[in-house]
Amino acid sequence: MAAGYQCCYDDLPAGALREGISSVAIDTETMGLVTKRDRLCLVQLSFSDGDTYLVQIRDKKRPAPHLKALLGNPKVVKLFHFARFDMASLFHAFGVMPAPVYCTKVASKLARTYTDRHGLRELCRELLGADISKHEQSSDWGREDLTDEQKKYAAKDVLYLHQIKQRLDIMLRREDRKDLADACFAFLAARVRMDLLGWDEAILQH
Repeated sequence: MAAGYQCCYDDLPAGALREGISSVAIDTETMGLVTKRDRLCLVQLSFSDGDTYLVQIRDKKRPAPHLKALLGNPKVVKLFHFARFDMASLFHAFGVMPAPVYCTKVASKLARTYTDRHGLRELCRELLGADISKHEQSSDWGREDLTDEQKKYAAKDVLYLHQIKQRLDIMLRREDRKDLADACFAFLAARVRMDLLGWDEAILQH
């Protein structure tokens, strides 16, 4: 599958979200893994119709009205791989909690209990027969001009999520765990808010 994409700065183009779009795959690239310290650098989006956008965030003070409208649109499911991190990055940067959401990592952990390998690369390989490189994952995403390698990597990180969701949904229904997955997805917004306020998993322990 080719990873074609359109590059833009600080917001989606005005016409990116069209009528009939039901889902969008989203990923983020940041300067590190500490949400309040490490700035959001890139938002990758791949719509269910195949259009893919790489939105480089150069000025966090810009309002990004089209991106915010998409994140809060109740008619469009936001697909993530490890939604907990990406949702926190987006919420911290734009003040809008993505909803509704679907996390392929959570779905994989509920459906693929025969393995402990739930990374995106493993899901692409097993479910789709596709091999993706993670070589650029730890590169400098804060640079003014991203390299072609970074852009291709970023586009591929969202390219397969729609297909992966389809495969995982089949497995979740087969194992009678779809309702459980939906409940987990609904809880993610609360989990993200707790993360940003400093509460870890110990809050659920005795």
